[in-house]
Amino acid sequence: MLIELPIGWVVLLNVAGWPLIQVGLAWAFTRMPLAWFRPGVPWRWEQQGRFYERGLAIKHWKDRLPDGARWFAGGFQKGTLARRDGEYLRRFIQETWRGELCHWAALAFVPIFFLWNPWWADLIIVIYAVAANVPCILAQRYNRLRFHRLLARKR
Repeated sequence: MLIELPIGWVVLLNVAGWPLIQVGLAWAFTRMPLAWFRPGVPWRWEQQGRFYERGLAIKHWKDRLPDGARWFAGGFQKGTLARRDGEYLRRFIQETWRGELCHWAALAFVPIFFLWNPWWADLIIVIYAVAANVPCILAQRYNRLRFHRLLARKR
C-alpha cells in the first residue's frame, strides 16, 4: 500500500470504486463505434466452444450473468438471440468482442486498488475482479464461437 488511508476511506473506495469502474466502462464501450470491434480467429484450444461446454459446463450458468448493455441507450442486448440472419449474427459476434474487451478493461483497473489497500484487501479485490469479470469473458467467447458456427452453416 502506497497511500495510507483510514479504514473507512479504504472501504468506501473499494465498495464504490468497482461499481463506478464497471458501469463507467460499460457506458464508454457502448459509445465506441462498432467498427472498432473486429474479433480475431478463435483459438484452437477452444475447440469451437466444446472446451467451454465440457470443461466449464458453461451452458448451465451463462444465462444467469447480467447483461450491462441493456442499461444504456444504444447498448446491444446479448441475453437472447433475436434473429438468425447473417447480418444480425455478424453484429452479435462484434458485440461479444466489445463485451469481452470491456471486461478485460475492468480487470486492468485492479492494480489501482493496490495503492491504498493492505495486502489482505488486495487479495479480496483480485478475487472479486476475477469472479465478476472472467465468467463474463468466458460467456462472450463461448457465444462468439457458437455464432461463428451458426454463421458458417448459413453460408
